[in-house]
Amino acid sequence: MSSKLSSYIGRQLQLARQKKGLTQAEVAGHAGTTVNHYAKIERGEVVPSLKTLEKIVKALGVKSSDVLSF
Repeated sequence: MSSKLSSYIGRQLQLARQKKGLTQAEVAGHAGTTVNHYAKIERGEVVPSLKTLEKIVKALGVKSSDVLSF
């Protein structure tokens, strides 16, 4: 995955999280990952696995189409 795409996904996750009024810790806990790992995903530093991305999207209560640009 390109860094441009991972940055885009991270930004979309961040926007969705902020819109829901959730902290990174809350999303990470519901998604079964660490706060550090989730923060790296939001910053576009780490590419989440599809399984992790699915858990994050469910934790945020959004559709995958709200996060993915394709």
